[in-house]
Amino acid sequence: MKWITIKRHLRDSLRSLKRNGWMAFAAISGVAVTILLVGISLALVFNVTKLSHDVESDVRVHVLVEPKTTTKQKAKLETELNDLKGVTKVTYSSKANELKKVVSQYGDSFKMFGGDDNPLNDVYTIKATDPEETMAIAKKAAKLDHVAKANYGGDEAKKLFRTMDSVRNWGVGFSVLLLIVAIFLIANTIRITILSRRNEIEIMRLVGATRWYIRWPFILEGAWTGLLGAIVPLVIIDLGYANVFRAVGRQLASSGYSLMTPGQLIWPLNLTLVVVAMLIGAFGAAISMRRFLKV
Repeated sequence: MKWITIKRHLRDSLRSLKRNGWMAFAAISGVAVTILLVGISLALVFNVTKLSHDVESDVRVHVLVEPKTTTKQKAKLETELNDLKGVTKVTYSSKANELKKVVSQYGDSFKMFGGDDNPLNDVYTIKATDPEETMAIAKKAAKLDHVAKANYGGDEAKKLFRTMDSVRNWGVGFSVLLLIVAIFLIANTIRITILSRRNEIEIMRLVGATRWYIRWPFILEGAWTGLLGAIVPLVIIDLGYANVFRAVGRQLASSGYSLMTPGQLIWPLNLTLVVVAMLIGAFGAAISMRRFLKV
């Protein structure tokens, strides 16, 4: 395609937007609402995916040591735990330290269980090389001598992962539904433009214009509609996410997890939304051309 032809198509597409101002404004507004909701959904999906990965990577096996186990027996147990296949790190915590954790979480009333009244166990915490090996490691550790119990929060972790998967799937499904709505909104707008220019299109065909020569201005008009509709949502999402990150990020950081930083999320998300907005605009126009343009 020659540059002069490209310039003509661009000029015609922008002129058509101006000529059909109110309809174009309605389509742009509809795209803006759609892109805003899609952007929020994708930001949620991306962060749920990251948190799910963080939680999965942080799943550990907690090995409770039997009471009255001697220091020598604990040393032997620690060696055996380190020798288990798939183990990357073993950390020891005495029952006194475990009680301190309980006190810090639930209050000073639990200090009464100090000393000989401490009902807790000494604990070895195991981190696996691969999170998927955690359950197998827990089963092997439970069979070792002087182990009272080995658990990894399997049921709770599975429930959490299922919940996160549901949120992710619903978010993606909701985004796809919104995009379909936006495509048909743009298609209807382009349809009205086509109908208003039917005589002009017929003349172009009579003088030898090809189908694609006629189609390109409408497809570009749809892409412009998508692009213009994405501007305001991107500003809202960028500013909103920065504030959410400042408010929520600190709370999550105290628990060892974190949201995606604005730098990690905003630019990929912005690029994705701009491309998606232009594609749905162009696709909506293409659908309208195929269904309603009779040349």
